[in-house]
Amino acid sequence: MITLNYRDSAPIYAQIKENLRHQIISGILTPGDKLPSVRELATQLSINPNTIQRAYNELELEGFIISVLGKGNYVSSDFSRDPKKIEKLKDTLKKTVNELRFMGVSDEELEKIIKTGESQNDRS
Repeated sequence: MITLNYRDSAPIYAQIKENLRHQIISGILTPGDKLPSVRELATQLSINPNTIQRAYNELELEGFIISVLGKGNYVSSDFSRDPKKIEKLKDTLKKTVNELRFMGVSDEELEKIIKTGESQNDRS
């Protein structure tokens, strides 16, 4: 399910893209799953189909989904290991870890987040 926040400064297409990206990364959507058609999702969310198409185009460029002409959009089963993207994500992680340490999050909690993908706050 995709939820939009119209008060958020992020554009609607970016919110849709990030929501779908999160669903793919977290395993809610799995490789081979068919995404709703552009028209169907636009109707569901009451927004312009071009907005959905833009989100889908960006997800395809990033390798999260594939578009099959005449059949639709599917979660990709061929995630490439882009070394540049991996390094960028590692740098982001390092900065985030340092900021969390500064804010008082313990190494034990950080390790738990990295191993399980959730923090104690996620379960409360």
